[in-house]
Amino acid sequence: MLVTCSTNQNQVQVDLEIENTLRRLQNEARINTMAVVRQQTPKGLDAPNMENQPLCINIDNNVNFELKSGFIHLLPTFNGLVGEDPHTHLKEFHMVCVGMKPNGVDEEQVKLKAFLFSLKGVAKAWLFFILPCSIGTWHAMNKIFLEKYFPAS
Repeated sequence: MLVTCSTNQNQVQVDLEIENTLRRLQNEARINTMAVVRQQTPKGLDAPNMENQPLCINIDNNVNFELKSGFIHLLPTFNGLVGEDPHTHLKEFHMVCVGMKPNGVDEEQVKLKAFLFSLKGVAKAWLFFILPCSIGTWHAMNKIFLEKYFPAS
């Protein structure tokens, strides 16, 4: 809808639809900017950007299988808290993975894919800080996990 306004004897045509769209876009931009500013706390500024960043676990893409939700719910959980035994967690994790391994899929690939789902809290946060695509075998994952939660010292 066009509206004609006269100012100082000049006529200006204003398209209200364009004006409304401009105001809406400006409001959306302002809201998005405010949301970004709210997320940028001092703690959040030093955290890595996890969006579209690969995980540390490098899973063979040639092996195509899906972890069922029933399987994931059977996995033991490890939070990384004092008093939790990482050896017990790995033993229970191994028992579930061996018992629920899909036919034709390597046990190592199942463990690598499922391990992320067995970690909670600070243990899962720790996993996100490991160098992307740096772990390609279950032995390497097992070793780095035990070094973190059961150091030799």
